[in-house]
Amino acid sequence: MGFKIAVAGATGNVGREMLNILSERGFPAAEVVALASSRSIGTEVSYGDKTLKVSNLETYDFSDTDICLMSAGGAVSLKYSPKIGQQGCVVIDNSSAWRYDAEVPLIVPEVNPDAISGFTKKNIIANPNCSTAQLVVALKPLHDHATIKRVVVSTYQSVSGAGKDGMDELFNQTRAVFVADPIESRKFTKRIAFNVIPHIDVFMEDGYTKEEWKVLAETKKMLDPKIKVTCTAVRVPVFIGHSESVNIEFEKEITAEEAREILREAPGCLVVDKRENGGYVTPYECAGEDATYISRIREDATVENGLNMWIVSDNLRKGAALNAVQIAELLVNRGLIRPRSKAA
Repeated sequence: MGFKIAVAGATGNVGREMLNILSERGFPAAEVVALASSRSIGTEVSYGDKTLKVSNLETYDFSDTDICLMSAGGAVSLKYSPKIGQQGCVVIDNSSAWRYDAEVPLIVPEVNPDAISGFTKKNIIANPNCSTAQLVVALKPLHDHATIKRVVVSTYQSVSGAGKDGMDELFNQTRAVFVADPIESRKFTKRIAFNVIPHIDVFMEDGYTKEEWKVLAETKKMLDPKIKVTCTAVRVPVFIGHSESVNIEFEKEITAEEAREILREAPGCLVVDKRENGGYVTPYECAGEDATYISRIREDATVENGLNMWIVSDNLRKGAALNAVQIAELLVNRGLIRPRSKAA
C-alpha cells in the first residue's frame, strides 16, 4: 500500500530537495505529484529516475492525496493549507506561517515526536526554521541529561536559506569581483560576496530580527518553555550549510567528555571533534548530508555548568526537506494516516 504525496513549491530549492529525499529514502509513495504556481505549469522536475511535470497548486484537487509537503512560502501556505487540510490531506508546511499556532504541532522527529498527535485539529504540521532544527537536535539529548537553563547562539547562515535568488546573488557578485564588474545587491541588504551581514529577515521593535526571534520561540515550543534563548543571526558567503556557535548553561553538572558521549549516541547527531588541524566540520563537508554535525565541544569556565560547541548542518536537508519527509515517515510509521486513494 502506497501513499499519494504532493510537493507544493516543487520548482524551488527546498521543493526539489523534498523530491530527491522522498526517492532516496524509499518513502512508500504510490504516486508523487509536483505542484507550483500557474507560471511554472509544465516545468519538469526530477523524482528519482522519473521526470514529473508541474501542475497548478491553485486548481489541484487534494481529495485523494494523503500528504502535501508545502514549500511555497508563508503567504501561499496561509491561503491554501487550511483548504487542503479540510479535504483530509495532511499538510507538512516548511514556512513560518503555522509554527506559532497553538493548534499546529511544530515537529523535529528526534526531539518531540509525541507532539505529532495534535495534527488532527487542522491537519497541518509545521516544520521549524532551518537554524532551529539543527540546534534542537543537538540540545535535546543534553537537556534530557543536565537540564538547559540558557542558550546563546550566533548563526552563520548560508545564502541558500534565502532561496535560489540568494545563491545566484552570491555567485554573480563573486564573479563580478574577479572581473571588476559593478556589484549589484538585490536579494541582500548589503554585498554578500566576501562579506558577512548581521541581518536576516525583518527587524522587530526590540532590535532583534525575526530570524533571531524564530530561534527563541521555536526552541521554547519544541524543547522547553523555561529555557532562556538569545540569538544573533548572520548571513555568510557560503552556498549550502548553516553553522552555529552555541554557548549552553545547564542546571546540573556536565563535562565536555560526557556531552561528547551523549551526543555520539543521540539520533541525528554526528560528533566530529578532534583537537587537531581539520578535526571539526565545516559547512562544505555537510552539504548533501543528513546528520547534524557537532564539533569543538568544550567547557566554558566563565559560568557554572557551561559548554561551548559548534553545530553544522545542511539547511536544505535537515533544516527543511529532510525534516519534512521524516515527519511524513513518522505519520506513516505510527499508523496515524492510511492511504485514501483507491489506486493504493
